[in-house]
Amino acid sequence: QVQLVESGGGLVQTGGSLRLSCAASGRTFSMYAMGWFRQAPGKEREFVAAISWNGGLTVYADSVKGRFIISRDNAKKMVYLQMNSLKPEDTAVYFCAAEQSTIGTMRRNDYDYWGQGTQVTVSS
Repeated sequence: QVQLVESGGGLVQTGGSLRLSCAASGRTFSMYAMGWFRQAPGKEREFVAAISWNGGLTVYADSVKGRFIISRDNAKKMVYLQMNSLKPEDTAVYFCAAEQSTIGTMRRNDYDYWGQGTQVTVSS
């Protein structure tokens, strides 16, 4: 029902910025809450940020709050993650996910669709 494709990952130095994009397909994209998760080697996939269906509500993991900004453009069927002041511990594969909800959640199991991931590497 929904397909997601992430882009924008890459290599950046500590303190730098990257903007991740997630392109979505599907007629009802605007009805989905969206989230970003990340997974570093040897670690569990963890919540990063989520945004409600209309973009009115956002929530962030404590580790990224104040540094990352999630946003969406329903007309373009896009969701973004602006990452600033990057740290080596931000290094991970970042995944875009869609939830059949208008609110958003931090729980992995609540998300119905996932992108393939994009690698973000922050050098020390």
